[in-house]
Amino acid sequence: MNHAEHTGNPAVRAYIGLGANLGDTHTSLRRAIEQLACLPRIQLVRVSPLYSSAPVDSSGPDYLNAVAEVATSLDAHELLSILLGIERLHGRERPYRNAPRTLDLDLLLYDDQDIDRPDLRVPHPRMHERAFVLRPLADLEPGMKLAQGSLKDLIDACADQVLRRIN
Repeated sequence: MNHAEHTGNPAVRAYIGLGANLGDTHTSLRRAIEQLACLPRIQLVRVSPLYSSAPVDSSGPDYLNAVAEVATSLDAHELLSILLGIERLHGRERPYRNAPRTLDLDLLLYDDQDIDRPDLRVPHPRMHERAFVLRPLADLEPGMKLAQGSLKDLIDACADQVLRRIN
């Protein structure tokens, strides 16, 4: 029995965007990934390479970004709650929209579900415009298609957003 299925609920695939641009970004992302991997009802499947990118619609130092694929028996709201808790453990503050951050964990995709609630929108509403999400996601699932098009076409449309692969 896999770690994500011990409750009897079937595991679903979810993708989580990770980012940080304050403090020791490498350590923050590594620890967040370790914390995800240790949680009940979540199985870390794989993690993309790391990328460095300039802030989009924000300011501050460059970001370090990745995408993690998990299998989970948590529902989308439970998973989001856990992600917000991990952010808080890393000192995440939200003084204003798109403020620089010690850790940002975004629920990008949850199975094939469309969720549109005030506290949660999945698929993430801006992921199709963000090279720092699309490129690592394509490293994990190169043939994936979003409602807005194929990852390849969406990445091409974000060609002005420069990414530098770290590993």
